[in-house]
Amino acid sequence: MKYMMLMQFGGQTQDEVPPIHTWPVEDVQAHIQFMHDTNRKLVDAGEFVDAQGLAAPDQARIVRAGEGGAAVVTDGPFPETKEFLVGYWIIDCDSPERAVDLAAHVSAAPGPGGRPLNMPIELRQVMSAPSEEL
Repeated sequence: MKYMMLMQFGGQTQDEVPPIHTWPVEDVQAHIQFMHDTNRKLVDAGEFVDAQGLAAPDQARIVRAGEGGAAVVTDGPFPETKEFLVGYWIIDCDSPERAVDLAAHVSAAPGPGGRPLNMPIELRQVMSAPSEEL
């Protein structure tokens, strides 16, 4: 079963954890090393499909189809947005319980001073294609 683990920042996390660009260099390095180590463990276990960090929300664009299907692009998300997606993993594992265990591991990534961030990780199963009858 494939799952997507979505790493979100904001809401309660934002109140408790300062932005990563304000962390001491060694804390940023430890956090990034944790992510690399996690990816390596997933690869070694045959559970890794993909993982990516995402650019900051101020670089995001919202795109909608306008008149005649032409792209209408706006900046976003806007300042009132309280949470934003900072990265994701797609994993392929044997059970929902294993996916939950992996999400809990990622949630405990080290933050300032090496303390676990315990940030919320949204876990969603990747849907399979509809049957051919549809």
